[in-house]
Amino acid sequence: MQSKANETPMLMNHAVKSFEWRKYIVYIAFACVFIYFSITLYDEGFLTANNLLNIARQTAMISIMAVAMTFVIGAAQIDLSVGSVAALSALLSALAMQSGFGLVGGIAAGLGTGVLIGLINGLLVTRAAIPSFLVTLGMMIIVKGLAMWVTNTAPVPIINQTFTFIFGSGDIGPIPILLVWMIIIAVIGHIVLRKTAFGRQTLATGGNENAAKFSGVNIQKTKLYVMMGSGLLAGLAGMLYAGRMNSARFTFGEGDELSVIAAVILGGTSLFGGTATVIGTVFGALMIGMINNGLIIMGLDVSQQMVIKGLIIILAVAFGKKALKK
Repeated sequence: MQSKANETPMLMNHAVKSFEWRKYIVYIAFACVFIYFSITLYDEGFLTANNLLNIARQTAMISIMAVAMTFVIGAAQIDLSVGSVAALSALLSALAMQSGFGLVGGIAAGLGTGVLIGLINGLLVTRAAIPSFLVTLGMMIIVKGLAMWVTNTAPVPIINQTFTFIFGSGDIGPIPILLVWMIIIAVIGHIVLRKTAFGRQTLATGGNENAAKFSGVNIQKTKLYVMMGSGLLAGLAGMLYAGRMNSARFTFGEGDELSVIAAVILGGTSLFGGTATVIGTVFGALMIGMINNGLIIMGLDVSQQMVIKGLIIILAVAFGKKALKK
């Protein structure tokens, strides 16, 4: 009897240590991938400052959308519409400036589009009680169609140099403005998730909805806000795409929803809600960007990159499920 009593705390300690180790897996994996590419692609220039900054540029939009997705998944929801929202927000922002509404009008159009679509998603989830997967899957298709429709699939050039500097192509000294945006959003997201009542309510909603409700959490409002936040940052990402490319296109954001979700799960957020980390998410996004960059330098074609990216997503989901069981 005594041996069983002693065995219980030992098992609990083992479980705690296992969980603690899993919290750092993304950082360990990031370091291993970085070291591997640094050694194997040293002569190809992987470690050059220009290449490392390019990884940051290429990853910034995914990272920003992934910060919002951390809250969405942390609340046990999903948003598949982020890539399409980014494209439509970029187009409407560019069209607003082209129509004479200026920089402020362009920013308002881009961010407003994201918030509006996020609001619609949130209302359908909370008021109509439709699962977020189905809502955002349908919205992804609708918004994609709108993005193609509003310009008849034609790109919209952006000639406002202030816009392109702020949202994408500018540099502050040696630091790309895209990296600055990524850091700002990551810091804000981390503080909100860890230090505010809303962050705690988000995780409580995802962890145990009934318990959260009895604890006084307005779970409907929480779900609505995380969906709106996802739309807002998808709109920002679309503007960053447009600023970097000096034009808006309906192809922006294609497939980004998968990369965003993979980054969140790789970072340590549970696919089933209740556990989330913004810093881990950013490292997950950077790792995906680093892998893409390394594969390109190695000479792999697009089809091969897609296969490897798909494997990463499967491993990310499998890891998230295994972590939950632990």
